[in-house]
Amino acid sequence: MELAELIGLRPVPCGGLLVGLTRRCPLSCAHCSTGSSLAVSDRPDPEQLLRFIGSFGPEDRPEAVMLTGGEPLLLPELAARLAGLARASGSRVALLSGMFFARDGRVPDRIMRAITALDHFSASLDVHHEREVPRAGVLRALRAVLDAGIPASIHLTGTGPDDPYLADAVADVRRAFGTRVPLLVNEIRPLGRAAGLVPPTPPGPDDSLPTPCTLAAWPVIAFDGTVAACCNQWTVDRRPVPRHLLLGHIADDDWPAVRERSLGSPVLRMLRAVGPRRTHARYATSPAPAGYCRSCHALADRPDVLEGAARDAGGRVGALLDRLGAEEQRAAGPAALVRRMGCARYAHLVESPPAEERSRR
Repeated sequence: MELAELIGLRPVPCGGLLVGLTRRCPLSCAHCSTGSSLAVSDRPDPEQLLRFIGSFGPEDRPEAVMLTGGEPLLLPELAARLAGLARASGSRVALLSGMFFARDGRVPDRIMRAITALDHFSASLDVHHEREVPRAGVLRALRAVLDAGIPASIHLTGTGPDDPYLADAVADVRRAFGTRVPLLVNEIRPLGRAAGLVPPTPPGPDDSLPTPCTLAAWPVIAFDGTVAACCNQWTVDRRPVPRHLLLGHIADDDWPAVRERSLGSPVLRMLRAVGPRRTHARYATSPAPAGYCRSCHALADRPDVLEGAARDAGGRVGALLDRLGAEEQRAAGPAALVRRMGCARYAHLVESPPAEERSRR
């Protein structure tokens, strides 16, 4: 599975599942959105996770499962077991790692066994990671992953399109791998430990314009086993989760139940199709709070909006709206999604040339 395929599925409702294996991480990066460290121990119950992933069926499963953290490779055996279960049902599995093990460029055997159970492996790289894990070590470890036959990519993060670090890192990756390793380039957001590193996110776009919320497409299993409809860290960490963004808990629910709630929710359909601010503008009797995500969280206390969404996005009409919105975003391609959600200047790097084209270069 290549990075472009993974990103291409991102707008598809329940096209994927995000799984936070643990909040623990041996690194202490200043920009961490989850506030992960070795001092925290939050993690879902492993047996409940295995049972939840085991509830996938050949005709009822996410196309992709993304294992994240914290650092998911602190639990390599669990990651491999989950990957095996998911792949047995037909899902493809990717994992994002901070590369704590790669300081000398080597991949320990128990970690390589977990990586080779995957369909895709992604490494985080940024100036904060490099203070603890050298770039040369990350690139050497990625070479070993590629040599093992696992498609790999880099999640690169900087302060913005003009950040010289991004230009330098992209050039280094291209020298090492050509176009064989695609990159997803993002900008630091004011979340977790990064709250003081960058300015607050500016107010959302004009309320009159539809701005689909891709973050509400894939369910996410949080560190306490809660299943939320949105992967924004503010939502994942908030307790209680706003009612319209709560899909269940892995102790009580299986994948078919979570999928049914996500696909059948009129308000989630509206969020995925036009976004929270446009939904407010259409139905609310009072102004939306400032900010895209804040206006979404406020929907839990806006019965007028929820009633309007239920009226217009319920039943077959709402299901069609959801499907057409996802198809439109998917047809635009993964680079278009990254231009909107990530660092636009480097959005083209998410796609790599076909294998036959790379072999001619």
